[in-house]
Amino acid sequence: MGTQTNELYNAAVQGDADAVRRLLGRGADPDRESLEEAEGLPLCAAACWGHLDVVNALLAAGADPGLAEDRAGSNLTALFWAASNDHLGVVSALLEAGAEVDPADAAGRTPLSHAAERGSAAVVRVLLAHGADPGRRDRLGRTALELAEQYADADIEAEVRSRVRGDRISVRRETGESGDERVIAEARDHTGALSSEAFLGTGHAVIAELLRG
Repeated sequence: MGTQTNELYNAAVQGDADAVRRLLGRGADPDRESLEEAEGLPLCAAACWGHLDVVNALLAAGADPGLAEDRAGSNLTALFWAASNDHLGVVSALLEAGAEVDPADAAGRTPLSHAAERGSAAVVRVLLAHGADPGRRDRLGRTALELAEQYADADIEAEVRSRVRGDRISVRRETGESGDERVIAEARDHTGALSSEAFLGTGHAVIAELLRG
């Protein structure tokens, strides 16, 4: 079962929905964490990378949409991973499957807090529509509004550039799956291989207005 569990996690990370369904059909437990170091739940892995087909397959097989993985005490659910990475389709699927909208991570933050800080306006709208509490404070006393406001007037390109390290840094803009714009910084080493990456959305001002309302 341990090998099968690791295979399921790896297939979930890779977005291989066919392999995920095959392993589930053979009895793999969708709620069992990978035994490899620094890994976790298949549903969290799929949510992190926005693999909606895999998320749906795991949910259909009975995966608990609100289960938190025990990675260094992080207490992160799949909704945290999806909301933090601007995966609107996955966020919606998890909420429709009954995921708790306001779980707290080890820092006392909620998926709404993560999405607000990331600048993912479409995700914030969906979370609010499902009852997310904009008044919740993390362990440092910050609300989602305060997390959004810190970047509302910021130079987002400069911010993401400061978060990566490497010999060559490039910054680009793209439209995410939610339709929101985001700014991505990539750093590469002397061989040209990607060494680090960071992104932020540009919806912080919009989010601040939503949360004030």
